[in-house]
Amino acid sequence: MKKSRVPADLIEIGAMFGLLVATVSFFTVMAPGFFSPGIFTSMAYQLPELGILTLAMLLPILSGGLNLAVTFTANVAGLVAAWILVQVTGDASAGIIIVAILAALATGALIGAAIGALVAYTGAHPILVSLGFMILLRGAGEWFTRGGDISGMPEFFRFVGHGTLLYVPVPLIIFIAAVALWVLVLHYTRLGFSIYMIGSNAKAALYSGIDVARVQITLYALSGLMSAVAGIVMLSRFNSVRIGHGESYLLIMILACFLAGANPFGGFGRVLPVALGLVSLQVISSGLNLMGVSQHFATATWGIFLILVMVIRAPFQQR
Repeated sequence: MKKSRVPADLIEIGAMFGLLVATVSFFTVMAPGFFSPGIFTSMAYQLPELGILTLAMLLPILSGGLNLAVTFTANVAGLVAAWILVQVTGDASAGIIIVAILAALATGALIGAAIGALVAYTGAHPILVSLGFMILLRGAGEWFTRGGDISGMPEFFRFVGHGTLLYVPVPLIIFIAAVALWVLVLHYTRLGFSIYMIGSNAKAALYSGIDVARVQITLYALSGLMSAVAGIVMLSRFNSVRIGHGESYLLIMILACFLAGANPFGGFGRVLPVALGLVSLQVISSGLNLMGVSQHFATATWGIFLILVMVIRAPFQQR
């Protein structure tokens, strides 16, 4: 079974890499000044927000579910970190910043675990459970901030969203680390194998000895944890947080997963094609922006592009 999937994996990675090369080539010709260090640096700072949120969405999709509360989990985790940081007068110490980050990560993991527990023990569909949490988190966040935001983060904390290490933007380093972690978890651990098994056939997974409930709670907790990482990056980049940050990313996250070969019914999909597909989407967004195209038209173009790609690759999709 494993041997039969290797060629398909290579085809997915090759197809996404080819798509990336094609998009970069197109905008290099059509948008003067696109192939420049400034544009690629800008993309390196913009991509991680959507990229990390998409990774948070990927695990539930692979299990045959969905987590519609990803962006609101990120924002609530960001609110927790921001609230801790603004309590400090003056510039926060490294210890306080670490406490704020750990509190945000714990918040995201707890929210994800709660979603997973309801999915596992009530039998409710993940879409309905995560939709309920999405509404709950949005309402709670709006109430806590009174419809506003929390801003004014310490200078050192802003390094997470704007700094560089060895000339590489810190958000991009975080995204690459997140991709590497997901590759390790999904392709080299028992948990990853169990997630794919549940996505393929939950009943068969249960009969084969997999603790389906525990795996579902764990994978949604990890989804919430990755959402919190995105929330921390967004908080640092914008120097503020409000409950609506990244709300427009939701459908793009889902479509990006399907673009890269994730099966909407679960059981199939790889991390690296998703990462490459996200880079292509960022190239398209930046290229259209450089050409002066309206952001609304650019959003529509994303949708058209994704539909066309899925139609083209449909005959080759594994069933």
